[in-house]
Amino acid sequence: MSNLDLEEQEQLAELKAWWRQHGNQVVMAITVVLLAFAAWNAWTWYQRNQAAQAAPVYAELQKAARAGDAKAAREAAGTILENYPRTSYAAMAALLSAKVHFQNGDLKTARAQLQWAADNARSEELKTLARLRLANVMIDEGALEAALKVLTVAAPDAFAAALAATRGDVLALQKKDAEARAAYKLALEKREGLDPTLRDVVQLKLDALGDG
Repeated sequence: MSNLDLEEQEQLAELKAWWRQHGNQVVMAITVVLLAFAAWNAWTWYQRNQAAQAAPVYAELQKAARAGDAKAAREAAGTILENYPRTSYAAMAALLSAKVHFQNGDLKTARAQLQWAADNARSEELKTLARLRLANVMIDEGALEAALKVLTVAAPDAFAAALAATRGDVLALQKKDAEARAAYKLALEKREGLDPTLRDVVQLKLDALGDG
């Protein structure tokens, strides 16, 4: 200390005074950052671990789906939804399981699986796909008002045409021809979301309704 000149002593005194005043806050801030970093690493590891455990179960589900085994599909999907609901496999499992049950005529289970995906999928694309399929199940069940409600949601642009076309189907079944025509026309305007075959189908449905 004796070797320090006056200016250095003053700077050191100011530093000590600043540290006495703010030191606890600095230590706390550093601690919070370190804890947040540790928590983020732990969460990332947890997600990777959950996904790694869900992957082989999803493979079992795919095998069951190929075989048309509804029971095995339901069990595998149930395991994923119960134990790994926050992984990307969960919504895909619900969609695949619903497809198997729909093909086997079990609309109740298909509807439950699709409802889960519509409510819990982590991406808007998967949520919207689940809503579209859910609406079609509801149409088969005759639950037209419920289907219309499911379809009347904000969605990614890529699904605008498909949503509009399915709304048109519901409205046509409800004998609301003017509204159905408007929905089909919107679907054709947003045609990027429909493949050429489906566009032709929508056009045929629109033509069948006439000019009103």
